[in-house]
Amino acid sequence: MRTEKDVNLKPREVASADEQDIDASLRLDGQEYSGKGPPCADGGPSDWDRVALMEEFQALLRAKRRFIVPATIFFVVYYFALPILVGYAPQLMSKQILGVVNIAYLFALSQFFMAWIIAALYVRAASRWDRMARSIIDRANRSTGGE
Repeated sequence: MRTEKDVNLKPREVASADEQDIDASLRLDGQEYSGKGPPCADGGPSDWDRVALMEEFQALLRAKRRFIVPATIFFVVYYFALPILVGYAPQLMSKQILGVVNIAYLFALSQFFMAWIIAALYVRAASRWDRMARSIIDRANRSTGGE
C-alpha cells in the first residue's frame, strides 16, 4: 500500500472538463494508480487522492468507523427490541412497575434517552474527528505550499 510519504504533495492544475476521466488509470512513480478523483493536467493524482493516501486520513476513517458502526448497530437493535419483546414476551413487557406504567412504556421512554445519549457521544467524538481533520488539512496545505 502506498503512503503519503511515497507521494510528493505539490499544487497541481486540474485538467479541463473534457480532459477529466473519473475512472482514469494514472501512472505514479512508474506504478499504476487508479484514483477516484479527476486527474490533474499532468496526469498525476489530484490533491484529494494524495490526502487519501495519508496515514492520518486513514486513521480518521478508522476512528469514525469504530464509533459509527457499533453505535448504529446498538441503536437499531435497541430500537427493534421493543416491538420484538412486546410481540414475543408480552407477559414480561406488560408487567406493571409503577401504577399503570409497565415495562413496555419505560422501554419506549428509554429510547428517547438512549437517542440523546448516543447523540451526545457522537458530538464528543465528532469534535475529536474535527481536530484530526484540521491536522490533516494543515499538513496537506504545508506539503502543497497552500494556505
